[in-house]
Amino acid sequence: MAGQPIFILKEGSKRTRGRDAQSNNIMAAKAVAEAVRTTLGPKGMDKMLVDSMGDVVITNDGATILKEMDIEHPAAKMVVEVSKTQDEQVGDGTTSAAVVAGELLKKAEDLIEQEIHPTIIASGYRLAAEKAVEVLNSLAMNVEMSNRELLVSIAETAMTGKGAEASKKLLSGIAVDAVTSVVDTNGKKTIDKDNISVVKKVGGRIEDSELIPGMIIDKERVHTNMPEKVKDAKIALLNSAIELKDTEVDAEISITSPDQLQSFLDQEEAMLKKIVQKVISSGANVVFCQKGVEDLAQHYLAKAGIFAIRRVKKSDMEKLARATGGKLITNLDEITPEDLGFAKLVEEKKVGGDSMTFVTGCDNPKAVTILLRGGTEHVVDSVDSALEDALRVVGVAIEDEKLVSGGGSPEVEVALRLQEYAATLEGREQLAVKAYSEALEVIPRTLAENAGLDPIDMLMELRSQHEKGMKTAGLDVYEGKVVDMWNNFVVEPLRVKTQVINAATESAVMILRIDDIIASTRAAPGPEEMGGMPPGMGGMPPGMGGMPPGMM
Repeated sequence: MAGQPIFILKEGSKRTRGRDAQSNNIMAAKAVAEAVRTTLGPKGMDKMLVDSMGDVVITNDGATILKEMDIEHPAAKMVVEVSKTQDEQVGDGTTSAAVVAGELLKKAEDLIEQEIHPTIIASGYRLAAEKAVEVLNSLAMNVEMSNRELLVSIAETAMTGKGAEASKKLLSGIAVDAVTSVVDTNGKKTIDKDNISVVKKVGGRIEDSELIPGMIIDKERVHTNMPEKVKDAKIALLNSAIELKDTEVDAEISITSPDQLQSFLDQEEAMLKKIVQKVISSGANVVFCQKGVEDLAQHYLAKAGIFAIRRVKKSDMEKLARATGGKLITNLDEITPEDLGFAKLVEEKKVGGDSMTFVTGCDNPKAVTILLRGGTEHVVDSVDSALEDALRVVGVAIEDEKLVSGGGSPEVEVALRLQEYAATLEGREQLAVKAYSEALEVIPRTLAENAGLDPIDMLMELRSQHEKGMKTAGLDVYEGKVVDMWNNFVVEPLRVKTQVINAATESAVMILRIDDIIASTRAAPGPEEMGGMPPGMGGMPPGMGGMPPGMM
């Protein structure tokens, strides 16, 4: 038995160890960061992504790009996760998070080549991240919810470089008004993003977009004889259908004469009339029904002058209940005037060729709707993506009440402070902290590159301004020079920056600590999966691709 090899892994499994495993992972993570790097900043470019079905997405949102790219490599997936987390937590800074993670790994690779152990690098990175968050907190300024101008600047910064840039002034105002109208001020300020609906309609210009202080339901009234407009609407929100129930058991009715058929139909009609009468008796003059409304019931409702809509989405029903103060009614027998919601106006309007129902002047306008317009579907989608970022960022700023300047200024300031901090450390962690500070400079460097400026000149200029004590000096990519970002109203919520630091550091450290990759291969398909054919018999004896061997 001496010298007999021992197999502990399944045949066909692949194992990569040590330096090879590390460089393999770092290369994959760097490739992902490189893929989104050109989209960073106001002058960033867009990516066109075409999926297997031929659907096209045009975007420069880091999280969207990485989600749409079908990434296979496990380490690359970890960087995608960073972007995804950033998107879920704050809604902006997704590209920055991926780029910083890639750069941290790039710097770590240089240190590994200098024979510095990954555990020491990881420990240095953690120290640097703690210090970076501390510096960011010291740079933060306060913002009040009443300071609309500053909140609009935050929304504008989040939208800059996205598809909606030409109309960012209008859309930023809409985003700020939408968020401030749904703020819950019980104790700590919180914002439930679900209270803001976005309805996209192709047709018209982006400038035609507007904020509706109420709800828009993408449905029209069920009967043309119903009123198009109802003032002082008393709204019934029905979960149940206005139609006759089918029997639970199979029942047969034998009819032997036309009189019996007529009386059967009359009975059905009377039952429907009774159901509609319950709605009328409650005093409702508008009905939103989650399920169906039978034709005859539509006629009776129209006759009573009631405005009715059927098949409303469950999420819309819940928002209507919140906005109008009505209750969702499951059983029509139980309906009372107290269960009804109220709105000053319910009307049907035509938007982009389609009829939609507007519910405005609600008791509790804690639900608002943004109507987005645009020339084509891709335009509307890119505006929606930019607006989504603006809404989230304004929400975060109102919740935290802390801001930092943009344009790469916090990164340069943090990098300088980390250089000073590195000098106070002993041991090899000092090198890791130094590498971390250099990695953060990738943000201003990339901003300059994407704007066609010289990254080295710009970085030198930024550093010299910060060393002079101008902490808010950042890069104005339009003018191609270093200016005070705070005076130029280029601001971002503090949480966007701290989240980038934390998420990028954690994923870089996790990837660095991997020194062994064991990949199992998929098992070969059995005879059943191969259409019931014995292995090696693809309809022909092996080695006979339609020709005797050796006759190619």
